[in-house]
Amino acid sequence: MRPKLTVWYNTKCPVCNSGIKWQNDRLVRAAQAGAIEFRDINLEPTALANFGAGIEDIRRRLHGVDAEGRLFIGADCAIEIWLRTPGDQWLAQLFGLAVMRPIARIGYDRFAGLLYAWNRHNGNWV
Repeated sequence: MRPKLTVWYNTKCPVCNSGIKWQNDRLVRAAQAGAIEFRDINLEPTALANFGAGIEDIRRRLHGVDAEGRLFIGADCAIEIWLRTPGDQWLAQLFGLAVMRPIARIGYDRFAGLLYAWNRHNGNWV
């Protein structure tokens, strides 16, 4: 069993919040099993300050910390979520491949940057 993962995300982002809700059934099972905990960064803006991550960093990309204190950001965090989510391990295996991980990171970062800009423009957390 993998160590518990605590994930901080931006509930004020409609897309981020919808993504978590969309996977709700799977994520609830993982959360009930103690594998994942989701936290709203807007309620804990300094939660990851010891890693050098501020609220805007987490608003831009998912951040997760496992029970062993390892930090996962962006696509790497998504892969860690999939590893702990029933039925989604295949996604983690695919995007975790050495050839796929850099592509996943670039794709995630590009999408996250556009989404962050869109949220700022639309005042989704001001």
